[in-house]
Amino acid sequence: MKLGVFTVLFSDQSFEEMLDHAKASGLKAVEIGTGGYPGNAHCNVDELLESEAKREEYLGKVQERGLTISAFSCHGNPISPDQTFAQESHDAFVKSVKLANLMGVPVVNTFSGTPGGHENDTAPNWPVTPWPPEYSDVLEWQWNEKLIPYWKEQGEFAEEYGVKIGLELHAGFLVHTPYTMLKLREATSDSIGANLDPSHLWWQGIEPVAAIKILGKENAIHHFHAKDTYIDQDNVNMYGLTDMQNYANVQTRAWSFRSVGYGHGIQEWSNIISALRTYGYDHVVSIEHEDPIMSINEGFNQAVKNLKAVLIEEPAAEMWWA
Repeated sequence: MKLGVFTVLFSDQSFEEMLDHAKASGLKAVEIGTGGYPGNAHCNVDELLESEAKREEYLGKVQERGLTISAFSCHGNPISPDQTFAQESHDAFVKSVKLANLMGVPVVNTFSGTPGGHENDTAPNWPVTPWPPEYSDVLEWQWNEKLIPYWKEQGEFAEEYGVKIGLELHAGFLVHTPYTMLKLREATSDSIGANLDPSHLWWQGIEPVAAIKILGKENAIHHFHAKDTYIDQDNVNMYGLTDMQNYANVQTRAWSFRSVGYGHGIQEWSNIISALRTYGYDHVVSIEHEDPIMSINEGFNQAVKNLKAVLIEEPAAEMWWA
């Protein structure tokens, strides 16, 4: 495995400055935003699609620093009832897949999306309970009429271009658990897998190592985000795990995203890395920073330090002892 970073946290730096920072930090890979929520500060997608020379120059700057691109990421909501945003999200995804094909980038990361609860809705609707029964009706309609048809088409598109899709298991979107990931994959295409981020699993009560086993057995982990979560049980008792407070309300929130090692110990992260290796993942561990009480640089540097302590980089030894 290689250690990398989701470079949107360095969006205030130029492309070259960001690459130099990644190299100086001892990283081997970068994950580049290509639109949607992450933006595209380090990637002019249209320019690169139009010019082979520009693509060669771009890749040259990455490769001359000993880096690779682990993924293009364009997280959006391509099935949103907001037609403008849905189209923007779809276009960013399509362009990202085409560019990934041209530049040898193996994965495009995004969200599965969430539609409205009815054809005439104007805002997304995320059902989280089966009763009253209208919520179950909404969920069935969303999957059968919106989610599966969209991703069946996009899965075939990604297959055609030889690119894997990494859907982040993120609350608020229909694919947010190992079960929903595998359900969509079975109904659509094996090109669709997870961009697995433990931070979103912990607060749902899902053990990341168990999720890795479930998804790894199906070869359904296409990318990995390294981000932690701290759960404050006193605040859980007040607000529950579906806490809707702003992320800035750290003192009262039930849970908060943290830099690696500040929500769960190094032993647990060691178990996660070992599970990834055991169940066949040998791509990039990409640091994502959304820690509300640490600076970008300190949170990033601590994540690098903690992950370097547990990352498994070399191939396994032959079992000379067995």
